[in-house]
Parts: sequence; C-alpha cells; structure tokens
Amino acid sequence: MARDRSLRLRTRVTLFFALIALFAGLVLIVVTYGFARNNLIDERTSSATQQAFTNAADVAAELDRALLDPGARIGVFFEDELRTEPNGFAVLSSTDPEADRTGTDNRLTINDFPAELTNEVRNEGAGVQYTTIDGDDYVAVGVYIRRHNTGYYEAFPANSIRTTLTALLTALGLGGLGTMLLATLFGYSTSRRLLRPLSRVADAAGDIATGGLDTRLDGESDPDLDRLAKSFNEMADAVQTRLEREARFASDVSHELRSPITALTAAVEVLDAKRDDIPERTRQALDIVVSQVRRFDSMVIDLLELSRIDAGATDVNVERLDIIDLTHRVAARFGSPDIDVDVDDRTPREIDVDKVRFERVLGNLIENANHHGGGVVRLEVAPTRNKMMRFAVEDGGPGVAQSERDRIFERFARGSAARHRIGTGLGLALVAEHSAALGGATWVEERPGGGARFVFEIPMKRTAA
Repeated sequence: MARDRSLRLRTRVTLFFALIALFAGLVLIVVTYGFARNNLIDERTSSATQQAFTNAADVAAELDRALLDPGARIGVFFEDELRTEPNGFAVLSSTDPEADRTGTDNRLTINDFPAELTNEVRNEGAGVQYTTIDGDDYVAVGVYIRRHNTGYYEAFPANSIRTTLTALLTALGLGGLGTMLLATLFGYSTSRRLLRPLSRVADAAGDIATGGLDTRLDGESDPDLDRLAKSFNEMADAVQTRLEREARFASDVSHELRSPITALTAAVEVLDAKRDDIPERTRQALDIVVSQVRRFDSMVIDLLELSRIDAGATDVNVERLDIIDLTHRVAARFGSPDIDVDVDDRTPREIDVDKVRFERVLGNLIENANHHGGGVVRLEVAPTRNKMMRFAVEDGGPGVAQSERDRIFERFARGSAARHRIGTGLGLALVAEHSAALGGATWVEERPGGGARFVFEIPMKRTAA
C-alpha cells in the first residue's frame, strides 16, 4: 500500500508559524475591536445622556414658562433655542396632539424612535438605546418630564462611531495580515536554519551511499546538533570500517585461494589431457571436477576484480577508438563472430572509451546471453539525445521477470532462467560496476518478440582521469 504524500517538514513549520500568527491576529482583532466598540458606544451614550437630560431640563423650564405666559409657544423654543447636535433632532411627546408634533425636524416624529424606548418613557421612566433611523446610526435618549406628563426624546448622531470602527477594523486587518506575512517569513527562515543541519546529514548520507565512505560532518555550535553530527560521524566510521574489513577479507580470501586454485587447475588439466586412459565412470567424475574447478577459478578472478573496484585500485583509461570495429571484435572474441550488429546511421565512428572496461561489459553480456538466454540474436549500437552511446545485447531466451530486473545485477544473484546453469553469479555485477565507472548505467528490459534485452550506456566523450 502506497504511503500518503504529506507536506514537507519545512512547509509544515512555515504553516505552523503562519497559523499561529493568524490565530493570534484574529484574537487580537476581535478583542481590540470589541473593546474599542464598547468604549466608543459607552462614551457616546454617556455624553448623549448627559446632554439629553440638560436639554430636557431646559424644555421643562420652557414648559413652565408657557404655563405662566399663554403667548409663549414651545415650538418656537424647539426651532430657535434648543441646542441639539448637528444632524441630531429632538421630539416632545404628550397627550396634546399639537405637542406630539413638536420637534426640531418636522419630517421626524415620535414614531421614528424605538418602541421599547417610548414605552419605557411612557411608563414614567428614562432610557437610552443605540438605533438606526432612516439608515443612519443614532443614540436615542428618552426622558420623562413628570410635572408636565411629557416625554422628551433626542437622537444624537452616531455615524462617527461606525466610521471610526471601520477605520480601526481596516487598520487591525492590515496589521494582522502584515504580522502573518512576517510570521510566515520568520517561520520559513527559522525552518531553513533548523533543517539545514538535517540537509547536511542527508547529503552526507547520500555521498556515503554512492561510495564516498570518507564523508564526514563538521561540528556544530549548538550542543544538540553537535551531538547529531558526532553520532553520524561515529556511525559512518563504523560503516566504513566494517565495509573495508569485509572488502579486505574478500580480497585476502581471493588472493589466498588463487595459488591453490591455480595448482588444482593445472592438475585437473593434466588429468583431462589423459582422459582416454581413464575408465568411463572415472571420466564422468573428472568432467564434474574439471567444470567445477574452472568455475571456481573464474569466480576467484571475478572476486579479485570486484575487490580492486571496491578498493578504487582500478583507473579509467580513456582513449579514442573505433567503437564499431571494437564491438565486432568483442563479439567475435566471446563466441558470436557472425552476430548481426545493427549500427544506427547517426552513430559516430570513434568515441572516447576505456577499452578494457568496455570489453568486460560487452563481453560479459554476450556470455550471459549465450549461457543463460539461448544465445545472442542481435547487437544494437546507437547514440541517444543526451550524448550517450547505447549498446544493447538481445537474446532469444525466456527473458527476465519484472521482479528480478534490478536484483540480477547484484553480486551472486541469479535469475530464474540461470538458477540451474553453470556460472559464478558475478558477471552482471561486474557489468554494473564497470558501466558506473564509465559514467553510464545498465538495465534489462523485455525484447520485442520475446527474450531479454540487456542495455548499457556510456558517455560519448569523457576526460581521462
């Protein structure tokens, strides 16, 4: 089951900082806006209430004077003397129909005030309420004038509160957005600093995986990161020591086996030369011994070669060669002199190549096809678009299963088709090692029409080491 793709750690850290800043900004905006709104409304309500009670006292005094002076009219007082705020208005309400229409703005009446406020005043009380009249915001104050059984109502404009709150909300929003952007940049920068040591560890591990066993990390100023670097270096030392010990062991064993194998090979060759003097049953045993000794000798030679490659004791000696002629000669040397070599028309005649390594790669592939793939049926030589030269060896065997196509290039690995055949299990491993040393790659794919198609690519031009 495939693992779900998730965000990179750097992205998650950056998003974490951004979300924290967003949450903190929203909380700050809500708290600040609410606090400012309540303060503005409370302040406006307090000043409006104080002014309304002052004006109500003046109206009550004017009503007292009107009782003593029948010629005095309260409407004139409202129009000329009552001090209301600009864009504000006042209304006087009583049981007198004429008084109900008394106000500073004839277009507005008592019905424009909130019903809750008018009911409270009619119940001989006083009240204040934040309301909207004709689309504008007002603080409405109602005062009951007991000795005249009259309600005085005054509306104070509050649009400035909305304007101030809108400006405040805009400023807070821009500030919150700026804070979130800064937090995002800070989170990205911080994540880069935090992950830089891990990136160095990953790069060093990659170098070690590709053969750079002497790769080590520099010390860090931070104690925790320095501990990570030291632990990594200790692990790399242990891995390098183990691999070098195993490589030396394989090389030493191969060297130690070389002498007795050489002597044993010479002995069995002498016996094989005199096979006519040996009874038939003994010949069968001799054939088995001869084949196994030769296989053992070939395996020791391959192990010595792999040991030299692992130790870096082999150089890449590049020279300018006729690649088409060299391909024909290698095919003939390894038992396929009459094989069809398909050369692409775009193929250059000469390229820079290490002759020994090239012969080893192509020769091993031809031998592999002859021993395990029913024989070579076709060789292909063609350039690629990325300035590589491609060589393909096609056989007529059963092919290589998809699950085995990577594994067969490992040491001592065998495909199912070669499991019961004679071989060392090191030929394809040497192909992969030499191809990589030449700067190329090797793989196997299915041949059209059946069989296997072993392909390796090498650069057309390479500077000598």
